[in-house]
Amino acid sequence: MADAKISENIEEYLEVLYRNGSNGEQVSTTQLSKDLKIAPGSVTQMLKKLEDLGYIVYTPYKGATLTDDGMKIAQKITRKHRILEKFLLEVLKIKEENVHEQACEMEHTLSDEAERALCTMLQHPDLCPDEHIIPACNFDFGSCQECFSQKDFDQVMNRKFNLLSISELTSTTEGTISFIRGSNDLLDRISAEGIKIGQHLKYEFNENRVGNHYLVNIDDAELNIPVEMAHNIFIKV
Repeated sequence: MADAKISENIEEYLEVLYRNGSNGEQVSTTQLSKDLKIAPGSVTQMLKKLEDLGYIVYTPYKGATLTDDGMKIAQKITRKHRILEKFLLEVLKIKEENVHEQACEMEHTLSDEAERALCTMLQHPDLCPDEHIIPACNFDFGSCQECFSQKDFDQVMNRKFNLLSISELTSTTEGTISFIRGSNDLLDRISAEGIKIGQHLKYEFNENRVGNHYLVNIDDAELNIPVEMAHNIFIKV
């Protein structure tokens, strides 16, 4: 179930693109150059290569957006990085100032099986120490309960599509609720709101964030979703 080996350099580019444009935003060459600490000319060269590989759509002098294939890789490496940060800080008690660099070194070699084990041990975390969203796993489950009940990792299948949580949406977006993350208690509270897999969700950007809640439309009914829930309700986009 593992993807073909992708170079660490490519993963780093896709990770930065995801960090700056997870909901389809165009990321400028200047921004990439700044984040990666690489000359703009070298960034442009790599963007052309990434487009040839089918990972991005590149527009000269404007920037790049991730394709579905690029998003899949970017989410996977970002997820591993942020889970590792949480593990290093909260379990191994590594100094906070060293956590990011060590996670960067480890993320490229962490197996999918080890990632899943870390997620279970950390009780399905939604935020890294910097309070950035940990992307959903790419395993084909509707909830963490389903994942936990499958003990044999060799029987775990990959999801065929990408997901974004409600709190990751940065533009008006519609999609199908396809994964709900969290402990049994959180899953029960989300279920009590009448939210379930398969429902249609619509989010109006700039209008629907009200304090610590998101106002969303689910199957034609308006609901106020607390931030904690919004971090963990994922839609297929």
